[in-house]
Amino acid sequence: MRYIRYAVLAVLAFGLISVCLANRGFVDIKLLPDALAELAGMNPKISLPLFVIVLAGVAIGLAIGYVMEYLREAKHRREARVQRGEARKLSREVKKLKKQKNEGKDEVLALLEDAT
Repeated sequence: MRYIRYAVLAVLAFGLISVCLANRGFVDIKLLPDALAELAGMNPKISLPLFVIVLAGVAIGLAIGYVMEYLREAKHRREARVQRGEARKLSREVKKLKKQKNEGKDEVLALLEDAT
């Protein structure tokens, strides 16, 4: 199974490297449209290779997706935390009741009852 994972990662890496090498041309990225830039009196632009822009877009999309999924699952994590707390409370109560039940009995018999 490990070898299959390495093979898939190698194919993915090869594909990613070949796409990056094929798209090395520089592209100007303008932060404002021309009409709005004239109005604002500035026209900032950045010149980057196309593959950097594409990979940055993919990374930003993944980050936004992870954050949205984390926020969506918050109610499930909260419910699981409440259930764990309730289970601990009930476990402590069972131990307390077993201890009360076995008071005054022989220790060996109490251990045998606890095991069942």
